[in-house]
Amino acid sequence: MKHFIAMHRILTDSPLPAATQHLVTLRASQINGCSVCTDMHAKDAFHGGETQDRINLVAAWREAGVFSEAERAALELAEQGTRIADAAGGVSDEVWANAAKYYDEDQLASLVCLISLINSANRLNVLVRQPVGNYQPGQLA
Repeated sequence: MKHFIAMHRILTDSPLPAATQHLVTLRASQINGCSVCTDMHAKDAFHGGETQDRINLVAAWREAGVFSEAERAALELAEQGTRIADAAGGVSDEVWANAAKYYDEDQLASLVCLISLINSANRLNVLVRQPVGNYQPGQLA
């Protein structure tokens, strides 16, 4: 886990907006059914200044009008990158192009690495049945 934490710290300091990082990690964790990561990223998002309404609406981001177009593009990329088994061909060119409209090369690279990292962390925590509920905001900072 120390290597996951170290990589997450690097990405936290990336040029990708913190709000986007919180939303993406929370959404991927929800999709993957990782209760530990869902708990952690919801708490960290709130602690980082995210509103409870936006945290509550991440799973319904398409219907909720509280996310920017850039955040929506990041969430779509995260969903397609997380649901690769469900989406023959992986991430569509349209989703890539949309994300590239809002994020520069460094931000997009950080976003892709973050999506990859959270998916790996989700799987690790689900595999080892990591207990949920004791996480304190910023605990891994």
